[in-house]
Amino acid sequence: MIQPITDPAVLEGYLSDASNTRGRAEALFRPRDAEEVAEVLARAQAEGMPVTVTAQRTSTTGASVPEGGWLLSTERLNAVLAPDRAQGGVILGQYQDQVEAAGLFFPPDPTSRHECSLGAAIACNASGARSFRYGPTRPWVEELQLVTPTGQLLRATRSTPIPDGWPVPRWAEPAVKTAAGYAPADNLLDLAIGQEGTLFVITEARLRLIPLPGAVLSLIAYFPDLASTLRFVERARRGAQRPGHLPEPGALNPRAIEYYDHNALELVRARVPDTPALARAALFIEVEHEGEAPVEAWWEALEEEGALVEHTIVATDEGARRKLLAVRHAVPAGVNERVVHNGMPKVGTDFAVPDAALAEIMAAYEAVDMDKICFGHIGDNHLHLNLLPTDAAELGRARQIYRELALQAVALGGTVSAEHGIGKLKRALLAEMVGPEVLEDFRALKRAVDPGWVLGRGTMIAER
Repeated sequence: MIQPITDPAVLEGYLSDASNTRGRAEALFRPRDAEEVAEVLARAQAEGMPVTVTAQRTSTTGASVPEGGWLLSTERLNAVLAPDRAQGGVILGQYQDQVEAAGLFFPPDPTSRHECSLGAAIACNASGARSFRYGPTRPWVEELQLVTPTGQLLRATRSTPIPDGWPVPRWAEPAVKTAAGYAPADNLLDLAIGQEGTLFVITEARLRLIPLPGAVLSLIAYFPDLASTLRFVERARRGAQRPGHLPEPGALNPRAIEYYDHNALELVRARVPDTPALARAALFIEVEHEGEAPVEAWWEALEEEGALVEHTIVATDEGARRKLLAVRHAVPAGVNERVVHNGMPKVGTDFAVPDAALAEIMAAYEAVDMDKICFGHIGDNHLHLNLLPTDAAELGRARQIYRELALQAVALGGTVSAEHGIGKLKRALLAEMVGPEVLEDFRALKRAVDPGWVLGRGTMIAER
């Protein structure tokens, strides 16, 4: 029988995540296989004991923070079993490095991929910069080994029916990149992806791999204003390969388009002094190619749309790659430094909207009258506006602004969470997004799968 760990000194390291939320727990279990996971959950169900699944605690939503009860860590489920098969506790980036060394490619690339676990990435349907071309994690998962909150072991593929008596919500997810709520799935596999550790513990996955791309051109382009930046984004993604769409002839066809606003560039200038003074925005772009890199086509497009072309960084040698990486890394590092200096948490958005609403939501972000930095996945209309309050009053105002922007994103046909999930911190926003009827459908599914409401209690939806 697996034994709990109750040493407060050990528990201390498991009580918070990247959201800086802090919780409490009475015991920690670190199972070595799916059978031990099942043993813990069956016991918890019998005792009515809450269980919070934790992995590497990179969540920004408080999902892995316990509100009492037991913690179940997947850290020892860390074996790569075959090129396309691994346990849930494997570090995603380490797994990707291993398969890429064999000439294979697993495209999902959340920012925390070198720190987060594979199972957690699947549990919140994680995405990243490359989701512009490849979509989120969901389409790259072929099979899962699952443990239910009652301790039952299941195998799920897209041919596995959802058990009778499980009332899966039928609702219209927004037609954007989204990681909010239970999927309106017609099979057990898709129901398990994105459920944030509230319906299942993911112990093992079989993944869809493709050949590693032959070469990738990377560049950073600077722009004198937001208008020229948006014009170029529209041009760059016109006819590009995206989930469900093949590339059109003559398309620029990037796999990633990332945005940095003028405040982000101020952070870059502190570390990369020759960042152009006239630049008010920048785009980081990746392009897969065979043979010669398509630099000329991109250069011509940048020139025609008014970019500061003479300052474009094209990564064709190691020196340029180092400079490009320095620009990219300067922004999150600078944001973290500002947060520490202010002594207040940042308030960061994770909203996405349809293509047609990009200019409107960006105008709303620009209009926010508070110290802020905006960057992120503009190809998917998914930007992270980081509000940086300096005192408690500003923190309260930042949270109100955040809520107003979330509701605006929903009104535009978007989502309150594009990649980070709902966790414990965004439950109210999910309720506003889906409405009371769908929320009650979520509860009905949760009660059917987890009669004691023990797994992931407090995450995504409240019992009442």
